[in-house]
Amino acid sequence: MSTRNQDNSQAAGATPQDLGARFEQEFGRAPDGVWQAPGRVNLIGEHTDYNEGFVLPFAIDRTARVAVAVRQDATMRLLSTYGDQGVVSTNLETLQPGTAKGWTKYPLGVVWALRQRGIDVPGLDLLLDSNVPLGAGLSSSHAIECAVITALNDLTDAGLEAEDMVLATQRAENDFVGAPTGIMDQSASLRGSQGHAVFLDCRDQTARLVPFETGPAGLVLLVIDTKVSHSHADGGYASRRASCELGAEVMGVKALRDLEVADLEEASGLLDEVTFRRVRHVVTENDRVLQTVDLLGGPGPAAIGPLLDASHASMRDDFEISCPELDLAVDTSRANGAIGARMTGGGFGGAAIALTPLDAEQKVRDAVVKAFADAGFAAPDIFTVSPAAGAMRIA
Repeated sequence: MSTRNQDNSQAAGATPQDLGARFEQEFGRAPDGVWQAPGRVNLIGEHTDYNEGFVLPFAIDRTARVAVAVRQDATMRLLSTYGDQGVVSTNLETLQPGTAKGWTKYPLGVVWALRQRGIDVPGLDLLLDSNVPLGAGLSSSHAIECAVITALNDLTDAGLEAEDMVLATQRAENDFVGAPTGIMDQSASLRGSQGHAVFLDCRDQTARLVPFETGPAGLVLLVIDTKVSHSHADGGYASRRASCELGAEVMGVKALRDLEVADLEEASGLLDEVTFRRVRHVVTENDRVLQTVDLLGGPGPAAIGPLLDASHASMRDDFEISCPELDLAVDTSRANGAIGARMTGGGFGGAAIALTPLDAEQKVRDAVVKAFADAGFAAPDIFTVSPAAGAMRIA
C-alpha cells in the first residue's frame, strides 16, 4: 500500500452510520444525532494565544465524532470506540473538577462548564470516535470538546454563538481539565473553513478567514507525528505561561501582545535572561503571524517558508519547547526539499509540519523515516492535511 493510501485509510474514521449502529448496540436505542469537530494544525503563532496575540491555525480533515442521546435522568454514560475501559457512568449532579479521568474529562468538562453558565444540560448517552492522533499536538482533546459542545448547543437549544462556545470550552480546559490553555484550538475547530486558515486576534476573538490552499501552489503540507506524547496539564506549559505573565508585568503592559519588536531592546535590560527569551519568542512570533497573513494574501503559500523556519528556531532556542525528535523532523525535512518546517502545537513532543513541493514529498517522507531509525527514535507517522470545515452536525 502506498503512503498516500495509508494516509487515506488511517484518516477515514467511523462513518455516521457506523457510529449510530454501534451506539444502538451499546445503549439499546438510536442516538438523537451525530456531530463532529476537527483537530487543527497551527500554521504559525505558537504560545501567543494566552498572551492576547495573533494565531493562524486551520481545521484539518481529521475529526472527533460523537453520537449523543438525551436521557431523562442526571446520569451521563460515556463510551469510546478506542481503548478498553468500557462504559463510564457519572451523575451530573455531583460532577466537579477532579472527578473525571482519561478521555472522559473532555466531554464531562464541557457539560460542567455549560452547567456553570446556567444551561440545563440533561443526562446523556455518548459514544465517541476520533481519528485525530492523540498527543500529537493536533488538538485531539479540543476536537472532542468542540464536537460535544456543538451537540449540546443543538440538543439544549442553548443558542450559543461560536464566541460563547470558545469561552465555555476554554473554561472546561482551564478549570475542569486543569490545562492553562488559550482559545486558539477551539476557535480553529469551531470556525474552520475548507481551503482557509483562521486568522484570530486572541484579545477580542475577532477572526478572519485567510486563503490557504497548498495544491494550486504545487505544495503539500506534511504532518510528522513524532510519537513523543505531550500534555498541556503538566508543568512545562504552565511555567512558560508564568514567564510570559512576569514579562508583561515588568514591562508594564496588560499582555505581551502590547509589545513590539522595537521594545525588545528595552526588555533585555529589565528582564532576567530566561524571561527575556520567553518574551522575545512571543513578540517576534506575533510579528511572524502578521507577516504570514500578508504573504498569503499576496504571493501565496510558497512565500512563507522562511517564516516557518524562523518560528521553529524561536521555539527551540527562546521558548525551549522543542525536543530532539521535533528538531530532527524539521532539519531533515528542510535538508530534503521542504521550503519551510516547524514544530506545531504546545511543544515538548507532538508533531512538526513541513511545507513541501509535491515533487519532493516522497523524498522528505523517506528521509525523515530513515533519520528517525538511524537515531533510534520510534518510527514517525507522516501524513498530509488540508484546511477543512469546522464543527457541525452530520447526522
